[in-house]
Amino acid sequence: MPPGCLPTLWNNDQRYVDSYLSEYPGYYLTADAGFKDEDGYLFIMSRTDDIINVAGHRLSTGGMEEVLSGHPDVAECAVVGVSDELKGEIPVGFVVLKAGVLRDPDIIVQELIQRVREQIGPVASFKVVAVVDRLPKTRSGKILRGTIKKIADGNEYRMPATIDDPLILGEISDTLAKLGYPKG
Repeated sequence: MPPGCLPTLWNNDQRYVDSYLSEYPGYYLTADAGFKDEDGYLFIMSRTDDIINVAGHRLSTGGMEEVLSGHPDVAECAVVGVSDELKGEIPVGFVVLKAGVLRDPDIIVQELIQRVREQIGPVASFKVVAVVDRLPKTRSGKILRGTIKKIADGNEYRMPATIDDPLILGEISDTLAKLGYPKG
């Protein structure tokens, strides 16, 4: 949408300018990433906010999610970039298995790590996957990746007003604690 459809942010005009109008003067930043082909058609491929910096390499968490979701035992997944002292950020995956999957979750995790290594490459440094019963979502079904990242990094977060089930954040916190997050 053009900027006229969103003229400001509630009680924060400067944040609106800083967030949407400053990076490319004269243009509105949508945070969508894509390309224009030789015929002039636009292809929106991903979001720029799903890019993480792993040891200087800019990688798409959405691309990693695509690899994970291609596994036959995975129903849904999320990948977030978690702060890392050495590499800047590292990807951490969360997967929900399909109903009726009886295979050992540890074997599935190893398969998922190998898939990312083969399809994205070792540069992704993808080594941590947690099998969870469910992912935190808004009532409209959007996965709360930003909140998961804040929990993993040990940062304060507000309970999102649109969260479907607030108890899930405790489950995610417990899962992250078993993985050693937040680091401290």
